[in-house]
Parts: sequence; C-alpha cells; structure tokens
Amino acid sequence: MRKLLIGVLASGLLILTAVSGVAQGNPRDTAKLTLGSTTITVEYGRPSLKGRTVTELLGRLKPGGFWRLGADTSTTFSTTGDLQFGHASVPKGDYSLWAQRGANNTWKLVFNKQHGQWGTEHDPSQDLVSVPLKGTKASESAEMVTISLSEQGGGGVIAILWGDMKLTASFKAK
Repeated sequence: MRKLLIGVLASGLLILTAVSGVAQGNPRDTAKLTLGSTTITVEYGRPSLKGRTVTELLGRLKPGGFWRLGADTSTTFSTTGDLQFGHASVPKGDYSLWAQRGANNTWKLVFNKQHGQWGTEHDPSQDLVSVPLKGTKASESAEMVTISLSEQGGGGVIAILWGDMKLTASFKAK
C-alpha cells in the first residue's frame, strides 16, 4: 500500500511539473540594474515574432488597450527603493508592468499593484501610475521581446524592444 501511495504521489508531481512547463510556453528572462543602493529587476516572458510583424501582433490593440509586455505570466517589475519617472513616483515594491496603447501609436508604461497573475489578467483599478514611453525605430530587429535596464545620466532607462519597435522611459532612484 505504501509503495502504491508513493507511486501515485510521484506521478501527480510529474504531471504538475509537465503542466506548468506547458503553461509557460515561452522562455523567461530577467533584466537587472543597481543604482546606488536601489536594485531594479524586470522578469518577463519572451514571445517570438515567428515571421509576423509587431504591427500585425500589436496593431489589433485599440487606443486604451493593454499589452502585457511579454508572454505567459505577467511581467514583474521589482525595486528595492523609490523611483522617479518624470513626474510619477514608483515606491519600492513589486508590480506588474503593462504597456497601454494611445492614439497615434503612442504608448504608456503602466505599473500595476498586482503581480504574478496570468499576463492577460489586467485589473485597471490596481494601476498605480503610468508614464509616457518614447517610441523609436530600433536599429536592429529583435525576434523576441527584449527588456533591458541600463544606467544613463545618473539614473536609468528601461527599454522594450520587439521587431523594429523600441519603447523607452528614463527614471532616477530617489
């Protein structure tokens, strides 16, 4: 009886592992930056274009629509200290990150107080703050979504690249 119980439990664990692997169908990556005593990380899924264009994939979003900035579970933005994005303050903590499409192909970076949810489950009532993203044409095409954090001018820059699209926002540690 004990061997049967151990076998059933082992099979269940194997099935759970397989199911969670299927649910996260895209590779995950992490961007990290330290500014003084503040560490910022972004953990995200990396979907591929697979012969499609960013316009095909994101062009369906109407103004006001949200993109989860990756794939599978929500993109998680974590900071160990308070940050300033222009006039918007982001207190230390963990957030899900979203891009909200505006008119004329403009974008905003949205910090949502929920994190860890499935990437399509955006609750606007949990939005903390949004900041404008500067959109430019990428110098090189990115097959997979790539999010980077880099130091610049005493602060940092978050950059989101996919295909020929590049979205950026600058910030400073408080």
